[in-house]
Amino acid sequence: MKIILKDGSSKEYAEPMPIIDIARDISEGLARVACVAELDGKVVDLRTVVDGEHELNILTFDSDEGKAAYRHTAAHVLAQAVKRMYPDAKCAIGPSIEDGFYYDFDMESLDREALDKIEKEMKKIVKEGAELERFTLPRNEAIELMKKRDEPYKVQLIEDLPEDAELSFYQQGEYIDLCAGPHLMSTKPLKAMKLISSSGAYWRGNEKNKMLTRVYGTAFTKKADLDAHLAHLEDIKKRDHNKLGREMEIFTTVDVIGQGLPLLMPNGVKIIQKLQRWIEDEEDKRGYMRTKTPLMAKSDLYKISGHWDHYKEGMFVLGDEDSDKEVFALRPMTCPFQYYVFKSGQKSYRDLPCRYGETSTLFRNEDSGEMHGLTRVRQFTISEGHLIVRPDQMVQEFKDCLALAKYCLETLGLEEDVTYHLSKWDPENPDKYIGEAKVWDETEAHIRNVLTELGIPFTEDVGEAAFYGPKVDINAKNVYGKEDTMITIQWDALLAEQFDMYYIDENGDKVRPYIIHRTSIGCYERTLAWLIEKYAGKFPTWLCPEQVRVLPISEKYADYAEKVRAQLAENGIDVTVDNRSEKIGFKIREARLKKIPYMLIVGQKEEEQNAVSLRSRYKGDEGQVPLADFIRDIVEEIRTKEIRIIEGE
Repeated sequence: MKIILKDGSSKEYAEPMPIIDIARDISEGLARVACVAELDGKVVDLRTVVDGEHELNILTFDSDEGKAAYRHTAAHVLAQAVKRMYPDAKCAIGPSIEDGFYYDFDMESLDREALDKIEKEMKKIVKEGAELERFTLPRNEAIELMKKRDEPYKVQLIEDLPEDAELSFYQQGEYIDLCAGPHLMSTKPLKAMKLISSSGAYWRGNEKNKMLTRVYGTAFTKKADLDAHLAHLEDIKKRDHNKLGREMEIFTTVDVIGQGLPLLMPNGVKIIQKLQRWIEDEEDKRGYMRTKTPLMAKSDLYKISGHWDHYKEGMFVLGDEDSDKEVFALRPMTCPFQYYVFKSGQKSYRDLPCRYGETSTLFRNEDSGEMHGLTRVRQFTISEGHLIVRPDQMVQEFKDCLALAKYCLETLGLEEDVTYHLSKWDPENPDKYIGEAKVWDETEAHIRNVLTELGIPFTEDVGEAAFYGPKVDINAKNVYGKEDTMITIQWDALLAEQFDMYYIDENGDKVRPYIIHRTSIGCYERTLAWLIEKYAGKFPTWLCPEQVRVLPISEKYADYAEKVRAQLAENGIDVTVDNRSEKIGFKIREARLKKIPYMLIVGQKEEEQNAVSLRSRYKGDEGQVPLADFIRDIVEEIRTKEIRIIEGE
C-alpha cells in the first residue's frame, strides 16, 4: 500500500490500515489534533481503512473540513445530552454550520437556564470520552431501528433517501444517530463548547410543517478562541439592524399591519431620501430617463412576460381567475411596464440605448419564515432600471452598469464587503426557463468574459438565474453570516421577443434589441439594513438624519444657538438645538447615544467670537473653532460623501 502525502512525500505499508494509524506513524502530535482526512479529494473519517495507492491529507481544526467534523460531533453530543434530560424529545437534524452547529428537536422551547443545564450535561458526556462507532444497515433494518428508538423524523429522512443510498449511523454511548459523517474518533477532543441560543424552526424549512426547537451552539479547541468568538457575537448583537434600527427610531413593525411591512420612521425616511436623491441624480448624469409606472397590472401583462407561469406564487394576486372580473396583481418588478414606455413610439437605431430608471415600489409574497427586519420584506423600494440596447452596445452598457454599481458601493464604503456571482441557468431543469440552451450558453459566456476582462473575482452559481436570463449578483452577508443579493445586473436576450420589441436599423429592417435589467444600489430597505450593521448606526455624516446638534450651556445663549442653527440649515445641514434646561454633560451624553456626528457647544465666549466649541464622534473634544470654518468643513465633508474614521474603533 502506498500513501502520497500533501507535501509530495510517500509512505508504504504492507497491510491496509485505518487513517488514524497512518497519522500516528507520521507524528503522534498530528494524530492527537487530527479531525478528519482528505482521501483522494474526498473528506473521510480517520477510522476509514485504506488499501492500495492513495493521496492523503490529514486535516486538523485549522481547516474548514476539520472544523465542520469537530462541530458536527459537538452537535451529536448536544443531542445525546438533550435525550438524557428530555427522553421524550425527538431528534430531527443537527449539522455543522459556519462558526458552529445546531440541532433541531421536537420538544418544548428552551430558555437560557435550560441551555446552561444541557451544556453541563454535554461537558459530562465529553469527560466520559465515548468512542464514536460507525456502522451501516440495510434500509428495512435502519427504519426498524429508528422506529424502535421512537425517532419519527429519522424514519422520514431514511424513507426519503434513494433506495440505493448507504444508510450509515454513528453511536456514542447509548446515543445512536443516522448520519453520513464524518466525525471525530471520540468525544474526548471536544474542549470549549457553548450553547448560544434557542429558537423555533420549521421542519425542513417549510412553514406548513411542525415548528421544532432549534438549539444553536459552537465549539473550539481553545477557550481563548471561544471567548473571542463570544465577544464577536456580542458585537453582532449591538450591530443587528433589527435591534439597532428600532433603538435609533429608524423603523418599526406592527402586528396588525403585517409581517414584512415595516414602517419607516422620520429618521429612516431621511436616510432613504438622501440615498434616493443621490442615486437619481447620479443616474441622470449617466443618461437615464426617469419613468413612473403603475403599482399593479392586469394578469395579461404578466402572462406575456412569463411571470404568471414562472413567478405567480411570489406575487400578490388581486381577484379570482374563475370570476368574470379582471384579475390584477401587484407588481413584483418594473420591467414589462418600462417595455411599454419603449414601445409607445417607433425607435431608430440612433435612439438606442434607451436607459430607463425608476425608483420603484415592488411587492413580493415572501414566506413568513424568510422575512427579517428590513432585509427581506413584502413591500420594498428599489433603484430599478432597464436599458434597451442594440446588440453591438450590449457589452459596453453592461460594463457601465457594473461601473455604476461599484461606484455606489465605494461611495458607501461597502465595496470590500461584497462578492460577485455569475448566476446561471440549470440545464438539468430547462422547464424553469424560457429560451434555448444556445442562447443561455452565449449570454453566460458574455458575462463571464466581461467580469474576467474587468478583473472582478467571481464564482459561478448554477440554478440562480432568473427564468429569462443570467445575471451578475453582488452579494453581502449580514452580521449573522446570512448572504443576500444587494445588487443585480442581468443580461436578457429573450424578453424583447415576448413583447414584440424592435427598433429600425440603418437598413430599415426591424431588429430585436437586447435588455439589461439592473439596480444601482438595489433595494433601499435592504441597503439601509446593511448600512446600519456596517456602521453600527454611526453612518457617514452625509447620510445621518441629524448631522449636528447645537447645545447651549444655558438658556441665556438660546438666541445664539438659534442663530448657529439657522446658518447651518441655510447650508443644507440637518441640525437641531437642544434647548432643554439640563446640564451640558447630560446633553452631550445623550447626543453621543444618538450617534450624532457633531455637537456644537455654545456659551458666552463662543457668542462673543462667533464660534462654537466642537465635539465630534471622530476626535472627541476638538476645541473652539470659528463657526464659518466649521460650516465650510462640514459642507465639504457632506459634498464629497467622505467616510471619516472614528478614532479608537
